[in-house]
This record gives sequence, C-alpha cells and structure tokens, in this order.
Amino acid sequence: MAGALFLGTALALTACGQQGTVPAASGSAAGPAPGNVEPDSHGGAPHHGENNGFKVPKEMSRGGEKAARKEAARIEPVLKRLWKAKIWDPKRVRAALVASGYRNVGSEQKPGTLTVQTMDSRFETDHYVTPEGTLIAFRVRRDACVTAFTQPTNYQVAVNGPYMETGCFEPKGGH
Repeated sequence: MAGALFLGTALALTACGQQGTVPAASGSAAGPAPGNVEPDSHGGAPHHGENNGFKVPKEMSRGGEKAARKEAARIEPVLKRLWKAKIWDPKRVRAALVASGYRNVGSEQKPGTLTVQTMDSRFETDHYVTPEGTLIAFRVRRDACVTAFTQPTNYQVAVNGPYMETGCFEPKGGH
C-alpha cells in the first residue's frame, strides 16, 4: 500500500509543469476521422444530421408561417393571462382556449385542430416525473403549427412546421 502511494506521488511530481493533454490521433475521441465530418454537424459528430433528422420540422410556406403567426398572436395573451393567474393545468388551459374560439378536438393533427396535454415526463435519478404544466399545439395548416407551453416558471408560444412522425410537437426520441 505504501509503495503504491509513493509511486503515485512520484508520478504526480514528475508530471509537474507538463501539459496535461496528449495530442489526439486521427479518428480518436477528440473528433471524427478526416472525411467523416458533415456540414452543420455540431462539433464534427459524424452522422449527426442523419441521426437527428426526425427532429427537424418541415418547412413552412410563407402563407403557412403568416397564418401561424396570426394564431400565435391570438394564443399568447390567453397563456399570459393564465400564467399570471397561476393556471397551467391542462384542463383549465384547454377550457380557456376553447372559450377563446378554439375547438377541443383531442390529439388529431389535422389543420384546425387543438391539442392540449400534460408536460412530457422525464427521468430524474431513479424514476420518471411529470412536471406541472401544459403543452399546447394548434395545427394551423398542413404545413404550419403553433406550439406552446405554460408552467410555473414561464410560458412560451412559437411557430414551426410539423414534424414527420409527431405532428406539431417536437419528437422526444428516435425511431
């Protein structure tokens, strides 16, 4: 035991003043091998775009984006009012949006449909938890959505194109 401690101390002392990194060999953990880097690959991760393509929404047309921004401007004041009143549960958020003229149609992703649901659960330490709050999606047109959320800390309203596999909501996992 004492010998191992002495050897460890000796190695640490002889390393004083030396750079603590070793130059990376091509293709090592420091980055992909030359030729495997995609444009816009988030730090050179090979196949990042290919592996995460399901998280890219479809492009909105100009008309779709304009219509989505108009609906977002209608939804934002409702969520702001609810958030200030500390109302972020799905049942009351849905009721407020329906009272504002939106149809309550469940989780269909056809144009003109509203989806109101609980926040997505997430894994914390050793179990899943579902945070307080509500996720909202309104499919404005075939190519345009309004997505929003409200929760104790904040609320947000955004516009986006639909996702290939999940409609207006951003997918959480791959296929």
